[in-house]
Amino acid sequence: MKKYYRLLLSIVLTILFLFLIPVFDLFTYDPKSIFSFLYNQNHIFLTISFSWLLIELMRVLKLVLLKKFDISKTDNLASRKVYTQINLLEKVLIFVIIIFAIGIVLLSFDNIRKIGIGLFASAGVAGIIIGISAQKVVGTLLAGIQIAITQPFRIDDAVLVENEWGWIEEINLTYVVVRIWDKRRLVLPSTYFLEKPFQNWTRTSAEITGSVFIYTDYTISFQALRVELSRLLNECELWDKNVNVLQVTDSKESTIEIRILVSAINSPTVWDLRVYIREKMIEFIQKNYPESLPRTRITLKNEINSNAQHTV
Repeated sequence: MKKYYRLLLSIVLTILFLFLIPVFDLFTYDPKSIFSFLYNQNHIFLTISFSWLLIELMRVLKLVLLKKFDISKTDNLASRKVYTQINLLEKVLIFVIIIFAIGIVLLSFDNIRKIGIGLFASAGVAGIIIGISAQKVVGTLLAGIQIAITQPFRIDDAVLVENEWGWIEEINLTYVVVRIWDKRRLVLPSTYFLEKPFQNWTRTSAEITGSVFIYTDYTISFQALRVELSRLLNECELWDKNVNVLQVTDSKESTIEIRILVSAINSPTVWDLRVYIREKMIEFIQKNYPESLPRTRITLKNEINSNAQHTV
């Protein structure tokens, strides 16, 4: 019942102000002297209450629609898409309703209406001044609407922004909140995502591939490493049974670079999997191939010249 309290209150107030004047006119005595302000400004209260009713009705409809979509499940791409569209559509409609309500209320005052007519008469100069001053605000709002339509990212998408890795937590008309992996929040204007590049790791699927780099000596056995990697992955619940690759990707004077590729169902899981594989592979090398750990070699050559021996 608490969820619908504001909706019920807005309905009651709208009905009250809708029938207020007809009820007053039914009295034989004149109630206008007692409720003059309420009687004269009834249309303003009716506009405000009706706007509030529309907003609360939209919020209730949003809750009813979103109950059918669960973003907590593993395969939640379709649900996140719907969540993003509905939430942004709600914000756009609320913004439009509030602007219209404010305009109707202001135009009900004669002095403000005259000012408005004067502004329309001088729309050339006033339009340029207002356009320049509101350029950034309007641009940010339009960017929010464009994000809602094109959806370069969705709620709970894993992204890499400003060298920070996290998830999209909130998408508003003017700003976007990114929840960083260490619980910090990165707040960026909507225009940022249309003007600068960023990485979206879950644009089409939550599945993601992670890499692990290990540096060893040239004497390591690659086949033994591949067998151990397969054994670790088959025993690990974090692996999604898709990607299992071990390759030598670089060689330097004293070490070689081994890259391991593994996959998981989502970015947090692949992070844990990478950490686990890195630890276990290093332990395997320490126990079975300690001589193949990275090392620096120095070779000393002693030349003995038998002819240079001296007898004392």
